[in-house]
Amino acid sequence: MPDSASSYGIPGSATSAADWLDRGYAEDYNATAASDTLLINEQSRLLEEQGRRIIKFGFGQSPFPVFAPAVATLAEHAADKAYLPVQGTAALRERVAAFHRYMDGTDWRAERVLIAPGSKLLLFALMKALPASEILIPAPAWVSYAPQARLAGQHAVRLSTTFENRWQVTPEQLDRYCREHGPTRRLLILNAPGNPTGLSYEPEVQRELAAVARRHGVVVLADEIYGPLHHRGEHRPFARDYPEGTLTTSGLSKWCGAGGWRLGVLNVPDALGDELLTRLLGIASETWSSVASPVQAAAATAYSITPALEVYLDTQRQWLSAIGRWCAQRLEASGVRTHVPDGGFYLFPDFSAYREALRVRGITTSTELTETLLEEAGVALLPGSAFGCEPTQLTARLAYVDFDGAGLLERDPPATLETDMADPDIRSVGKGIEAIVTWLNSR
Repeated sequence: MPDSASSYGIPGSATSAADWLDRGYAEDYNATAASDTLLINEQSRLLEEQGRRIIKFGFGQSPFPVFAPAVATLAEHAADKAYLPVQGTAALRERVAAFHRYMDGTDWRAERVLIAPGSKLLLFALMKALPASEILIPAPAWVSYAPQARLAGQHAVRLSTTFENRWQVTPEQLDRYCREHGPTRRLLILNAPGNPTGLSYEPEVQRELAAVARRHGVVVLADEIYGPLHHRGEHRPFARDYPEGTLTTSGLSKWCGAGGWRLGVLNVPDALGDELLTRLLGIASETWSSVASPVQAAAATAYSITPALEVYLDTQRQWLSAIGRWCAQRLEASGVRTHVPDGGFYLFPDFSAYREALRVRGITTSTELTETLLEEAGVALLPGSAFGCEPTQLTARLAYVDFDGAGLLERDPPATLETDMADPDIRSVGKGIEAIVTWLNSR
């Protein structure tokens, strides 16, 4: 019985399947590590299993329950098992388009909408569907954009931002980059309200940025998954200012609290032609096939504009605004530079005022900062380096979601933008912020 490759006339010694894989891994420069957001969630869980109390500011999951009418619809359709159209059911796409026309004032049409198992997969599918392009990504930006660009075979370019510019790409910066690097296909990814910053563009700045993108023929991917959670209900979609060149993604994970349902939506404007949508449908048909039948039925309920839905959204906005403002102001008062968030549930604090004191403690990078905070203060944050910032930039993402929002939905939101952090429903958030401040000043 043959026991080596040479027994089949192949020169050389026997090579196992594992050996071939190991050789391939060593030569594969496109390998992608696990997402930092998922890793911090697992690290926090393991510490809790050891008996530690961890304030979980690392993982960005909505603290509010899924919209109740959508849950009821999901239960009603639990037995549905048919494969549905690749693009998504016509009924759901109609609801999605109507929702965004109403909420955003943009021209979404059902025939240009694609439904997928989460907007994350849509972002990757879009980058894979594009011809060879530069993918322009702000730093900081959500952790998965750059790895997805690499997996899709595209060239990712980081555009560094600053605290003074609200961690946003400026019109002047985009114009300068395009002029200095010459004409080519480019996709600029914008996320507002942003992850990890919680910030949105001021309307005039956004209009100027749109004008620059139009002038240079830059396609924009607007990741607006947090749009309905703009704290004042004033989200301005990028497609309002650049409709012919903006693809927009959203979904149920944040504003509907349904991250685990995995339902995302994408709008492809007419002006970008049919070929791109055809390519996206081809990728969908060969990968995810269709979103689960019960989830599509439930999503059609979630995307139906009703008084109950508007109360659900507004209650979330007001609580998130009050809690986020308190956290930002408390950190600012302690010397940690922090912008008050515009939407969502993130802050992006800058600890540079403590640089020398932290250096004395052996902390010179954002990773060392967050690792030590987790170990010594029991507070989980994500380092700024996970979002594309320089390792020595002492920034971190803080997701102020370590509370159960179910009780808050049953209560009147705070009358002002301040709230009492001793409230039992949100006490853990206040404790987490105070733990950070105490730790910073402990030595």
